[in-house]
Amino acid sequence: MSGSKSQKQIANKPAIARHVDEFLSMLAHERKASPHTVRAYERELHDFAGFAVARLGAKLAVDGIEHKHIRAYLGELYGRGLSKASVARALAAIRSWFKWLARQGLVEQSPAALVATPKLPKHLPRVPTIEEMNRVVESAADDAAAWPERDRVIFELLYGCGIRNAELVGIDLGDIHWANEAILVRGKGRKERYVPLGDAAAQALRAYLPVRERKLAEAGKSTAALLLNLRLRGDGRLTVRSVGRIVKHIALAHGLAADVHPHTLRHAFGTHMLEEGADLRAIQELLGHERLSTTQRYTQLTVGQVAEVYDRTHPRAK
Repeated sequence: MSGSKSQKQIANKPAIARHVDEFLSMLAHERKASPHTVRAYERELHDFAGFAVARLGAKLAVDGIEHKHIRAYLGELYGRGLSKASVARALAAIRSWFKWLARQGLVEQSPAALVATPKLPKHLPRVPTIEEMNRVVESAADDAAAWPERDRVIFELLYGCGIRNAELVGIDLGDIHWANEAILVRGKGRKERYVPLGDAAAQALRAYLPVRERKLAEAGKSTAALLLNLRLRGDGRLTVRSVGRIVKHIALAHGLAADVHPHTLRHAFGTHMLEEGADLRAIQELLGHERLSTTQRYTQLTVGQVAEVYDRTHPRAK
């Protein structure tokens, strides 16, 4: 009886709501999306379906939805006081749903493709000062560290070389080119580049490597990974998540902001090099940015310095 009742409830659902349920089922079972992701899509899409039914009637077919209806829905969200970021998330869910509907042959093309994403404000990263970074890096091997020699290397490479967290944990012993004073790192899309190995980073590595070898010998293990996890779990390689925890723990212990993470050190690298007079294209090369426009974000952090240079050097500013 309960089965026939639920079937009746499904049959009485508006077609648009049934298509939302089918999409959510596909996400959960075929794409193996996390329960959190499925819940987020469910919330966004059923809210949109409710809006469309209220506006256009329960007999509405999905191919009857036009871009103007989606725009009206976004207007409704703004009217509820939602932020641009929340509205952008709702639109992203609607776009994903319509892409699936198009693949199923239920719509010819996605009307959501004609709706512009709300322009989100660009939040510039909060970058610690040179003095703050020096203090934290030099204290990375103190009693706040679980493995002082390794943790000093983490900070020296993230801040001293400006590499990404994933690039850091991907470094193998063979990637350190001592003779050339360089480290081979593999960036996004497995693109390789060399970054200079500075004196401080080299010194930290020399202090760490014998401890690393001793730890591996005691455990009877071997691995090519440069940075090891404390208990040599799995293949022994340190994970991106663990680096994030280590950086936050040590940085907080030495007075940095609570939102600090490994990428903060990369931003600090680029910003401080620019402040000290480095060429923007050289910084682009070191950071492994494909586009100079990505690197130029750092110039927004040093507007005061640019104004000072202008005042000091331009003949019309004197």
